Amino acid sequence: MQSKSINKGYLFTSESVSEGHPDKVADQISDALLDEFLRHEKTSKVACETLTTTGLVVCSGEVRTNGYVDIQNIVRETIREIGYTKASYRFDADSCGVISTIHEQSDDIFQGVKRESDEEQGAGDQGIMFGYACKEMDNYMPLPIELSHILLQELAEIRKYGVHMTYLAPDSKAQVTVEYDGNDNPVRIDTIVVSTQHDEFRKPENNSETARKAADKTMHDKITRDIKEILLPRVEKLLPERVRALNICDARILVNPTGKFVVGGPHGDTGLTGRKIIVDTYGGVSSHGGGAFSGKDSSKVDRSAAYAARHIAKNLVAAGIADKVQIQVAYAIGVAEPVGVYVNTYGTNKTELSDGEIAIKLKEIYDLRPYAIVKRLGLQNPVFKATAAYGHFGRDVYDKEVEVYYDDEDTYTKEDCPGKFFKKVTFFAWEKLDYVEVFRKAFL
Repeated sequence: MQSKSINKGYLFTSESVSEGHPDKVADQISDALLDEFLRHEKTSKVACETLTTTGLVVCSGEVRTNGYVDIQNIVRETIREIGYTKASYRFDADSCGVISTIHEQSDDIFQGVKRESDEEQGAGDQGIMFGYACKEMDNYMPLPIELSHILLQELAEIRKYGVHMTYLAPDSKAQVTVEYDGNDNPVRIDTIVVSTQHDEFRKPENNSETARKAADKTMHDKITRDIKEILLPRVEKLLPERVRALNICDARILVNPTGKFVVGGPHGDTGLTGRKIIVDTYGGVSSHGGGAFSGKDSSKVDRSAAYAARHIAKNLVAAGIADKVQIQVAYAIGVAEPVGVYVNTYGTNKTELSDGEIAIKLKEIYDLRPYAIVKRLGLQNPVFKATAAYGHFGRDVYDKEVEVYYDDEDTYTKEDCPGKFFKKVTFFAWEKLDYVEVFRKAFL
């Protein structure tokens, strides 16, 4: 007699890293440079890579622009904003070396992107990109990665503006393990790991091994207590009621599991642009095409099409088409139309159409040519540095006035700033729920 199968629960884990993590420092520098090039010329073509290590930043890549960017100044200001301002970090804004080997973009690549008609702009490279959305959090992100981001964002707020935990340094990581039931519903926060760089605020009484271990234990106990009593209650208040019911304070809490984390940042590990692509997206819940985001202008579909795919997925879930959705789009270099669009609703499809039929219809509704994506989401504006830490998705949409160094139909001047040009731009436009009614009308 065949036994009846039972849907069993499982554990799923995602991690995030802070703005002071060496790879994220590299990402933020690359995107800060991209933004500055876009301030000079909105059609700048940029692919900037950054390496960070002890006392040194190396910037390389390919750029096509008419503007001049003070790379030294942008790099140092970015490092300063992150919080590397102490010589004891062995990497700080004022004393680190900055080397640039940025050169002009290849004509071979440029001819694939440039077209007589803007609308027929080709994809900047071949590749596959994914977008994802689900109902676990109010921003349609998976719980493990979103909670990991929130933990580190709050830790950074405490470090920068709080009166407690004054020993905190910029580098940190968080990891969250969530228990799901057999129907993919989160039922419990199992484990939270927080590793945070810190000053050596307790010195050994003497040079003995015993004194050193005692000092390290005192620091570790203090940091663990502060994480539990200061950080976690702050995070809990930010969570939706249904997530708060999972009682994050009851989870197993592991803080600085090695016992000490004084040596960190680019001095502790070399950082490179594009090494945290799972942190940048969905924490491993969804597939990833492999292309990094930071340092790339929007002609690179690695970035722009991934944003568009998230925009589609989020609006589909918000419209009630499915409880969770993954979108894949694929491009050939120099070709405007995607070579493929794929939809997976994981069996949660609420419509009378198949996932394949939804994909076909999406191509009719949502223009996925690179130029159309760029125009729809405002991706020729300097909006990218804000994306380079704590994830590119699930963020709040907001408008902000920025200064640019060119004059066109979208810019304006102000009486109190003669000779300067400004424009209002939208940050995280791919998080807008502006296609909900369009999708409801088309699919329901």
